[in-house]
Amino acid sequence: MPDGFNCGIFAEMTTPKRYLITSALPYANGPKHIGHLAGAYLPADIYTRYLRAQQRDVVFVCGSDEHGAAITIQAMKENTTPKDIVDKYHALLESNMHDLGISFDIYHRTSSPIHHETAQEFFTKLNNHGDLEIKESEQYFDESANTFLADRYIIGTCPICSNDNAYGDQCEKCGTSLSPEQLINPRSTLSGNAPSKKKTTHWYLPLDKHEDFLRQWILEGHKDDWKTNVLGQCKSWIEAGLQPRAVTRDLDWGVKVPVAEGEGKVLYVWFDAPIGYISATKQWAINNNKDWKPYWEDKDTKLVHFIGKDNIVFHCIIFPVMLKLHGNILPENVPSNEFMNLEGDKMSTSRGWSIEMDEYITDFVKKENGGDMMVDALRYYLTAIAPETKDSEFTWKGFQDALNSELVAVFGNFVNRAFVLMHKLCNGKVPSLHATIIDDADRKLVADIQEAKIAIEKNIENYKYRDALFEVIDLARKGNKYMQDKEPWIVAKQTGENGLPTVEAQQKIDNCLHYCLQLTANMAVLINPFLPFTAKKMCYMMKVVDKMLNWENAGKVNLLSVGYSLRAPELLFRKLEDIEIGEQIEKLKNKSKKLMETTLNTQPENTPEKVEEKKATIQFDDFAKIDLKTGTIIAAEKVEKADKLLKLEVDLGSEQRTIVSGIAMHFQPENIIGQKVVVVTNLAPRKMRGIESNGMILMAEDKEGKLVFVSSDVNNGSNVS
Repeated sequence: MPDGFNCGIFAEMTTPKRYLITSALPYANGPKHIGHLAGAYLPADIYTRYLRAQQRDVVFVCGSDEHGAAITIQAMKENTTPKDIVDKYHALLESNMHDLGISFDIYHRTSSPIHHETAQEFFTKLNNHGDLEIKESEQYFDESANTFLADRYIIGTCPICSNDNAYGDQCEKCGTSLSPEQLINPRSTLSGNAPSKKKTTHWYLPLDKHEDFLRQWILEGHKDDWKTNVLGQCKSWIEAGLQPRAVTRDLDWGVKVPVAEGEGKVLYVWFDAPIGYISATKQWAINNNKDWKPYWEDKDTKLVHFIGKDNIVFHCIIFPVMLKLHGNILPENVPSNEFMNLEGDKMSTSRGWSIEMDEYITDFVKKENGGDMMVDALRYYLTAIAPETKDSEFTWKGFQDALNSELVAVFGNFVNRAFVLMHKLCNGKVPSLHATIIDDADRKLVADIQEAKIAIEKNIENYKYRDALFEVIDLARKGNKYMQDKEPWIVAKQTGENGLPTVEAQQKIDNCLHYCLQLTANMAVLINPFLPFTAKKMCYMMKVVDKMLNWENAGKVNLLSVGYSLRAPELLFRKLEDIEIGEQIEKLKNKSKKLMETTLNTQPENTPEKVEEKKATIQFDDFAKIDLKTGTIIAAEKVEKADKLLKLEVDLGSEQRTIVSGIAMHFQPENIIGQKVVVVTNLAPRKMRGIESNGMILMAEDKEGKLVFVSSDVNNGSNVS
């Protein structure tokens, strides 16, 4: 068994020397929505900030997943290259995470040389050890595109929920992990055709040989400390019987397979992406003159993966087997969250039913002063409704209520009142504490502070962030009640001949506000992992350095020195108005409607024109809108870096037009010059590979799936009706 393999009883380490925290690598194929933030990034950030406050040795790594079919598909949609796509969206994702307070020690990328080297070394070690199997199998192949199809290039009907557009690796509607063979009526996203099967050779990870290990490690070793939703999914996979999983693919974008027989193949994205945690750690170590190896090889390191439920199989089944075989430590926990829905429906960027992180930043963070408070407002609500064991739902009304009724009216209200009264009744300084008049209410407040610290610690250590956050807000509620019961503003009316409060009255005021200010300092410490910008602002108001936020200070009631002057109060949060909520709901509906209409009416670029077998019934007036004319192809050439496209010059009698057509897999350019064609001439122009195409060539498909021209021997420019 490899050194560093945390075996035995698989018990949770009580005093690890160091922590390595990871968040699932987001695909760099587009912006990510707040559901992603709530699932894998915010919980990890809360945990990491808590560990840092405890002065633990912790490294928090993440980065962009820049390989796989999702990237190449997006490149086709945007008529550009995969590299341009990952460069564009890596920068966006890194910026968004930073703006929302996600405090990675490094946000790396899998297109980096160090990642390619690390992934190739990983594959080579397993391959040389005989831990991988080479198999010949039949895989889906698109005859029109002349290419094997990665799982994401295949769509069909989900066997679980009947979604007609499920991908070959996952149904994004119900979240089920799939294989292409499970899809009903699969079709290629490149051509729309039903794919055929063709033999190819790939390397496989034989998961079936590791069932006993996984059963012992997960179902026995972690039955008491892993989330029930994670254990349930793992048990389902194991009980169903694990099968060998391919670790290579026939693609040209990704980490090249580092053996001679792997020419034209890359490492499958699910294999190379989690290795990105290791390569990111290596790069972090280089940047900081550290040694990366203890974080992945020392059994005294606690490794924790934060993910969404669609990544459970990769992080709990597949990657642990890879780590075990490679000699690395295994994750101590994989606290996966479920999905977060939006306004009664599943959140989906592709359907426009989402709140992108970048949208929120634009609307609430960058356009107003004090935008940091709106970052923390989002962090607060997403934590309060976190889908920790079951799906949850974001609503704009719920967000408004959480901000106005809890952050403003409870937390912010207490801090503001404490500061206002201190300046009004205690000359802007921390008042003295008079031991002789400390009463039960004072002692109860001190006990509440200390008990809250213990409860918050326990909940964070057990990945229960909703419960931990509740304890902080509940402590603020207790502070408000304490202040309300003490009524220092009423006590201040007990004055002597000089018009000032009596000595006895002032002592009561002093004690009340002394404890309120010590509670404020504690609230800053306790809220810091959740709302870091708020905690920092509170430190500014108290004129203390950020070091006060160290966790060792939580529960203490002597954090602010007597006689120390504090700054004037500033509002920690603002109310969210009804009009703002209405605008966001309307924006969401309009975005979704517009995107769905675009999806229905726009054919993807760089795909062959294809007449579907079944179309919706149309009226004669609809057909009459189409302007069909005959023409002759007078020039043809291949489009650079586009295997399926030909650039055609077509003579329409009264004019000549440039038309880009996806027929390069069926015809050589020199063989179709002089070919008579029928052209849709009133189709809106569109750019394909930078070339403006002004029309569409009508094609037919024979029974063997080959394209043939629709043509007629009449003069160019003749109308077709």
